[in-house]
Amino acid sequence: MQEIKIPELAESITEGTIAEWLVKKGDKVEKGDPIVELETDKVNVEVNSEFSGVITEILSEVGDDVSVGDTIASLDENGEAGGGTAPAETPKEEKQEAPAKQEESVGAPKATAAKSESDANNSDVIASPAARKRARELNIDLSKVNARDLLGRIRPEDVETAAQAPSEAKTSKPAKQEAPAAAIKTEFDKPVERVKMTRRRQTIAKNLVNVQHETAMLTTFNEVDMTAVMELRKQRKDKFQDKNGVKLGFMSFFTKAVVGALKEFPLLNAEIQGNELVVKKFYDIGIAVSTEEGLVVPVVRDADRLDFAGIEGAIVDLGKKARDNKLGLKDLQGGTFTITNGGTFGSMMSTPILNAPQVGILGMHNIVKRAMVMPDDSIQVRPMMYLALSYDHRIVDGKEAVQFLVRVKQMLEDPYDLLLEG
Repeated sequence: MQEIKIPELAESITEGTIAEWLVKKGDKVEKGDPIVELETDKVNVEVNSEFSGVITEILSEVGDDVSVGDTIASLDENGEAGGGTAPAETPKEEKQEAPAKQEESVGAPKATAAKSESDANNSDVIASPAARKRARELNIDLSKVNARDLLGRIRPEDVETAAQAPSEAKTSKPAKQEAPAAAIKTEFDKPVERVKMTRRRQTIAKNLVNVQHETAMLTTFNEVDMTAVMELRKQRKDKFQDKNGVKLGFMSFFTKAVVGALKEFPLLNAEIQGNELVVKKFYDIGIAVSTEEGLVVPVVRDADRLDFAGIEGAIVDLGKKARDNKLGLKDLQGGTFTITNGGTFGSMMSTPILNAPQVGILGMHNIVKRAMVMPDDSIQVRPMMYLALSYDHRIVDGKEAVQFLVRVKQMLEDPYDLLLEG
């Protein structure tokens, strides 16, 4: 019999949450086969079996937190598929109720029978150990509890909800304890739903709070006239897509402009390590992507060496991997500066939060047509976008931050040089 344990995942990851079992008890697996998907702080990873054989026992359920080295399943190298391990038969003396106890009350046999029936029903229910424990404490029949988990697994909060609901889920209904529906209250007499935060969402929340506490974050704003970029895209988008197989989007223009500005203002491409500034001479640009699990920031490597097609292709690939939950740790590590586009959701203006340990992040926003006074005092309708640069004031002064953002604006308003460079 072999134990399947959580292996070393990565230098910065020591624990995770069981997201999905890819096998079940009795399944035959080969060495190297993926058996469980683990949700970590950054990405989901598959744990592979180190042995060939049959899964005889699964010790951790979906939603359970596990650490490196924890045993999550057992495997029999000589087992046969579908065999599993039969549960040990309960000794006869444990099955029989003591006659004296049965005679104490006329209602005792009925209660015992009801409990046995409930236990039988509960054994077929998919529920976490904590939920089963709470159900026993509250005398709740798990087979009558509604699970909010998409996979149908019952959590402790589901049991709590059932306990507050009318008593149909309770395994026994003692007289004198029935109460009218009006007496059953939820929080502030209003319905609520309690949903456990995913590990990734907990990590995002923790990191954002840490950034607020550990940096001197400020934001400077500007606006950019997108006329030239939009006209250039209109002229070249078909030819560009035919040649490169990807669309010419806005992100490649912004990435190119950011890289150009970072070369002129290198402190925005740095980070603090102890008492030292680490000024990076490479340009790995993080592109924020929204997923169902929350915001992730995959990195476009060596963006200064890529042309427009290379940047667009990299962004498309990373975005697809993010939405398919296929990002690896190497896709998320080592970024030097981040770009986030709230405009895709209609944001007019916002303050982006730094992606530590980076000291700069550029926020793009919605493009809106506005009446603008031109240099010759004429008034024209122009597609305008607000830009926001958040920066760590500990190493970036306001002058540098403002000049950086102005330089980005200038390059976007005259993007032909960017095309020549890219």
